[in-house]
Amino acid sequence: MDLNLFIQDLKDLVKYNSVQAEPSPNMPFGKEVNGCLLTFLEIANRFGFETINYNGYAGEVVFGQGEEFGILCHLDIVPAGSLKDWDTPPFDLTLKNDKLIGRGVLDNKGPALIILHALNELKQEGFIPNKKIRLILGCNEESGWECINHLKSLNKMPSFGFSPDADFPVIYAEKGIMHVEFSFDSKPLTFLKGGSAYNMVCDKVEFTPNVINDDLLEKYKLVKEGNYLVSYGKTAHASNPTKGINAIKRVLEYLQDTNCVSQEIKQKLFDNYTNILSLQDETGNLTLSPDLIIYQNGKIKILCDIRYPSTLPYQKVLQELQKIAPYEIKGHQPPIFLDKNCNLVQTLIKVYNQETNQNARPISIGGGTYARSMPNCVAFGPVFTNEDGVCHQPNEYMKLQDLLLAFKIYKKAITVLS
Repeated sequence: MDLNLFIQDLKDLVKYNSVQAEPSPNMPFGKEVNGCLLTFLEIANRFGFETINYNGYAGEVVFGQGEEFGILCHLDIVPAGSLKDWDTPPFDLTLKNDKLIGRGVLDNKGPALIILHALNELKQEGFIPNKKIRLILGCNEESGWECINHLKSLNKMPSFGFSPDADFPVIYAEKGIMHVEFSFDSKPLTFLKGGSAYNMVCDKVEFTPNVINDDLLEKYKLVKEGNYLVSYGKTAHASNPTKGINAIKRVLEYLQDTNCVSQEIKQKLFDNYTNILSLQDETGNLTLSPDLIIYQNGKIKILCDIRYPSTLPYQKVLQELQKIAPYEIKGHQPPIFLDKNCNLVQTLIKVYNQETNQNARPISIGGGTYARSMPNCVAFGPVFTNEDGVCHQPNEYMKLQDLLLAFKIYKKAITVLS
C-alpha cells in the first residue's frame, strides 16, 4: 500500500463536510456530499476503474466480470458537533501520534478508500477477479438510505457481499433500528431545542424556561448564554448511548424540579422505568437513546433511537413503546440475523483469523449498516474489537497500524470472495 498516496486521497475526501443538506440540481444531498462523491470517483478513474454516478444519489466502482459481488460503503457523515470538543479541525485530516484524525476517517470514507486502494493494488499485481466486483458508495446512509433506494430503482443489487462499516471479526447479526418520536405534556416554554442527528447522543440543548433557579443551574451544570440556558453533553453513536453524556437528561431534570414536566419523562427515557431496556437476546439488550428534543404547542417531543434485539418480535417492541408515551414511528429498519455457519460468514471469519493469527468468532452489533440492503450480506470491519469505538464522536480517528492491517484483511477477502 502506498500510504502517502492514501493519506493524500483521504485528505481530499475528509475536507468535505458531507452531511446531508439542501438539494441542488443533480445534487440530491447538497453540494458537499456531491463534491465528495465526485472526488472519490475521480480517484477511481485515476486508477483506471470504470465508474458509475447514479444521479448524485450513489456512485459505483466496477472491477471484473461475472456474478456480482458487492462491497457497500458510504461517503456521507454525521455532523461534527461542537468544534470545541475537537482537538484538531474535523475537516482537515491530521496525522498525530500515528492516528489519522477527522470526521469520516472511520465512518466511512476511510474504509471505502481502503477498499479502493486494495482493488487498485490487486489490479496492479495482475489479479483478474472471477466475479464482477461492485464497490457501491451511498450518499445518505446516515440520514435515510434514499441513495440505496434510488440505486435499486436503476440497477439490481449484487447477489452477496459485505460492508466495511462496523467491527471485526465479522458481524452475523444487527439489531433492529427504530426512530420514534414521543410526545409529553409540558407547561409553556418560550423555547426548547437540542440535538444534531437522530443517531447521535444529544450533546447540546438550548431552552428558555419560565422559571430560572440559580441553585438548579449549578446542580445540573447548566449555563446561561444570551437568552438561553444551555445543557452540554458529549456525543456518541446512538447504538452505544452509555459512551456519551446526554444533554437532554439534565434539561428534563431541571424542568421536573421546577414543576414544568412530570418526573416520569426522565424515568421512562433514562431510568428503565418500564423495563424496556431489559429486553434482550444473544445479540444484546435493547438500547434507547433520546437524541432530538423540541417544544411545540404545549408538548415536548423527543425523538429516540432504539436498537432492539435481532430475534425480538417487532410487535413486542411496539407493546413496550406504548408504556412510555404517545408516539410516532419516524423510521424502521428490521434486524438481520444470518446463520453463523453460512459460507459467507465462515469465509470472512477464516480470512480475519488467518491475517490476525486469532481464533475469533462472529459477533453481533447494535449498529446498522448497508448489509441490510441485501439478503446475503454482512458487516465486516474496520473497527477491531479491542479498540474503543469513536464513530459519531469528536476526534474520530483510525490508527495507522489498524489501517494497514485492515488493508491486508480486505485485500485477502476480496481475492477469496471473487
